[in-house]
Amino acid sequence: MDTKRLDLNLLVTLEALLAEQNVTRAASRLHLSQPAVSAQLGRLRELFGDPLLIPAQRGMTPTAKADELRAPLRDALDQVRATVGRHGHFDPARARLTVAIACTDYLQAALVQPLVLQLRRQAPGVRIALRTLDLAQLAAQMARGDVDLALMTPGDAPAGLRSRHLFDERYVLTGRRGHPRLRRKLTAEQFAQLEHVIVSLRGGDFVTPVDELLAALGLRRNVVLSAASFLFVPEMVARSDLVALVPQRLVRDRTDALRIVECPIPVPGFEVGMLWHERNHAHAGQRWVRDVLKAMVDEDDGVRP
Repeated sequence: MDTKRLDLNLLVTLEALLAEQNVTRAASRLHLSQPAVSAQLGRLRELFGDPLLIPAQRGMTPTAKADELRAPLRDALDQVRATVGRHGHFDPARARLTVAIACTDYLQAALVQPLVLQLRRQAPGVRIALRTLDLAQLAAQMARGDVDLALMTPGDAPAGLRSRHLFDERYVLTGRRGHPRLRRKLTAEQFAQLEHVIVSLRGGDFVTPVDELLAALGLRRNVVLSAASFLFVPEMVARSDLVALVPQRLVRDRTDALRIVECPIPVPGFEVGMLWHERNHAHAGQRWVRDVLKAMVDEDDGVRP
């Protein structure tokens, strides 16, 4: 048998014909027309090289080949239905699933950490595999299934991925509590004179777009440290008189050690979304994890505007 020609719908039709032994009743059961079922029976006869059902005084009679097919056909279709049913309904309490998430270290702290804690309560069998976000490789990683979900600015993503908005992030100025010069209302001049930590994802840069904004005002920032990771920054400023502009979600739970104020110059924020490949779009477990993440962010933003 040439399985490349196999159509699952034909097997469903054969199952109905063997049960009803009548083309008209089988058509009614399948919600098809009688000619359509007759045409499918013709294709089944060609596929199996056997009449399968032959005319009888009342309805049709299965051949010996059809009788041999009855039990394995039922078992195979039941297994397919069970598989579809399991993946159509996701039970988080019982599920076993690994989700690979690619994102920056900032989003690992701001989103993935609370997501994992949420999953431990709701879906203990769901595991998270963290991947470094690599924009050049992301499309290929998602197509291969190496990455299931990317958390990032959607505008930077490769074309063709599905996306969903999570939140709009903004930058705040932070330093240690008790910092002698970190005031609630700073002038641009006072801001520039503070000792700054900046984050350079490439490493080693001492200039960011913020410095371009200051230069337009005739000011120059006093940058004393260039870090390669946002995660390093809160602890650094908490232990010194350094200050840093950081995404708000990174530090809003650190008010015990940090003071957070508005930046005196307008610093553009950025959008954060989740992106996934079409291959994962309809997967019930992946969809459930995406919904949990979105609900978690929405609830969090409702509590903390």
